[in-house]
Parts: sequence; C-alpha cells; structure tokens
Amino acid sequence: MIQTDYYSTIGKVTMEKLEGIQSKMRDDTATTEERQFALLLQEIVSLAKNRLSVTENECEFSKGEALWVERTATHFPHIRLHGGALEDDPARS
Repeated sequence: MIQTDYYSTIGKVTMEKLEGIQSKMRDDTATTEERQFALLLQEIVSLAKNRLSVTENECEFSKGEALWVERTATHFPHIRLHGGALEDDPARS
C-alpha cells in the first residue's frame, strides 16, 4: 500500500468514527469515554486541517504570492497557523 493511501484511509476512518460519536452525542446516547474520544478526534482533525492549510499557503508562497509569514532573526520565513507547522525551519548558519 502506498503511504498516501495509508494516511488517507486513517483520515477516512477517523472522520467516520468522529461522525458516529457525534451522532450518538446528538442523540444523548454517547458514553463519557466516547465523548472524551470525540474531543481527541476533533483535535486531530483540527490539526490536520491546519497542516493542510500551511501546505497550501507554502505552495502559494513558493509561486511568489504575497502571504503573511513570520520572520525571526534565526529562522527562515515560514507561514504559521496555530498547530499547523510540523516543525520550525532550520536555523541559518
């Protein structure tokens, strides 16, 4: 299996599970454990959406589009969204 397919499948299953729990929450039949699990899944989904936004913005930035970037004395310009960046750029030598 290609890695992209693997991650796509994880995402699909995560969304299905979250939607199932949210349905139970609307019906007021979700357990306390399911409600806690839903919070975790919501956080994962939010982080994934932010990372996708960062990737999209970085792609636009690399094409020369004017986007907001954070600049510091020790790091290269990098587009920032809360929870979106996997890690900082390498320090300049």
